[in-house]
Amino acid sequence: MFRIRGPLRRALALGLPTAWGALAIGYKLGCPLAQQDGLGARLVTSAVFFVVGTGIVHHVRRNLLRELRQARRVAGAAQSVLLRPLPPRVEGLGVAAGRFSAERGATVGGDLYEVVATEHGVRIVMGDVRGHGLPALGTVAALLGSFREAAHDEADLGGVLRRLDRALARHLRARHREEHPAHGPAPDTPVAEEFATVLLLEIDPDGQARALNCGHPWPYLLDGTDVAPLARADPLPPLGPFALPSDLAPLPVGRLAAGQSLVLYTDGAEDARDAAGRFFPLTETLAKAVHDHPVSAEQIMRTVLTALSRHTAGRPADDTTVLVLRNDRTGVRHPAAHATADTP
Repeated sequence: MFRIRGPLRRALALGLPTAWGALAIGYKLGCPLAQQDGLGARLVTSAVFFVVGTGIVHHVRRNLLRELRQARRVAGAAQSVLLRPLPPRVEGLGVAAGRFSAERGATVGGDLYEVVATEHGVRIVMGDVRGHGLPALGTVAALLGSFREAAHDEADLGGVLRRLDRALARHLRARHREEHPAHGPAPDTPVAEEFATVLLLEIDPDGQARALNCGHPWPYLLDGTDVAPLARADPLPPLGPFALPSDLAPLPVGRLAAGQSLVLYTDGAEDARDAAGRFFPLTETLAKAVHDHPVSAEQIMRTVLTALSRHTAGRPADDTTVLVLRNDRTGVRHPAAHATADTP
């Protein structure tokens, strides 16, 4: 199949509108009919210019749509590299992640997630960067790149969070210099409009879990048909506008026992509304998802996203990401009761 190469395509993009314009000018200057003042002559002249204008508009529109599709493909490929597919199992934990975009055809958002097995336990990050498009994608890249290194290097979860905070600050300063080169050096502290919510989790081989939360929704713990927040402590402020506290001791959030699941999500899940303005019933959806046993992390994730799509008629107001971790390990005793943390 014959394909138009890049140089030829660019020549046509410039040449065709020029040819259309030359045709209209040539008609006006060289055609005797265009010089007449009668009604018929005027109608013919108007029709010629209408056809020429329509052709130019159609040509420009087609080129713009082609460039938009190409930009989306490139951005989607870049985000697929950043948010690489997670393995179905990590150190005995079943893992599943899925995204639901607020805009049809959009592939670039500000959600981020990762699950890595380290010598310090399985470490998880879930976050939501303000904004969409390439600027948000650059921030996601900075945070994920920092997490993937710090998760292995830092023995303490607080050290991982400090690395993410520094990476975000460096990225925002660099972006400020690129976007506003005439404004001089970037400010030492990012502006309040630039921020990212981040949740860090660490799960030991025996299921003990610890967390650090910067402005992100707490995950839900699924124990049978019981659905409850993993913790009720007030989170820290989002990364970016405020400095981290000097004491970053991770919060113990109990044990993820065999058969239990954690559902991490971005706030688009709870904020989604239907046509009548009713919020998406996330907890009820999760309870229904685990009503039939056994269930997998993949089934829980797909049940949530399917219900969300149905609730919003396929048109959510915000992007949503759902990450499910299910403890499929053996030999981890179920605790008599899950103690929910109430204090930071």
